[in-house]
Amino acid sequence: MFIINITVNSDVTEQTQNEMFPVHVRWLEKYFNNGKFLMLGPYIDTNAHAGVIFAQTSNREELQSLLEEDCYYPDFAQYDVREFMPRFIAENFDTAVK
Repeated sequence: MFIINITVNSDVTEQTQNEMFPVHVRWLEKYFNNGKFLMLGPYIDTNAHAGVIFAQTSNREELQSLLEEDCYYPDFAQYDVREFMPRFIAENFDTAVK
């Protein structure tokens, strides 16, 4: 499993951001709907255009190919990718995150 933190570069103008964001959302929806992105959303504790994705792919190379489809990649955002193994998952996880 991977956690991807995406932060749009601060030099991206608001106009460019407004043009790119709908394309970015379609990319998110594509991989959410096919089960590669398990949970995602924006950070709400910052004014930056940033968010997180929890992803499940067969390997890092597959994830990389998905990231390369994002309209922000590679020049308009920073991608911090971490791989982790969940060891504890709350029984009420599905209702706790709503």
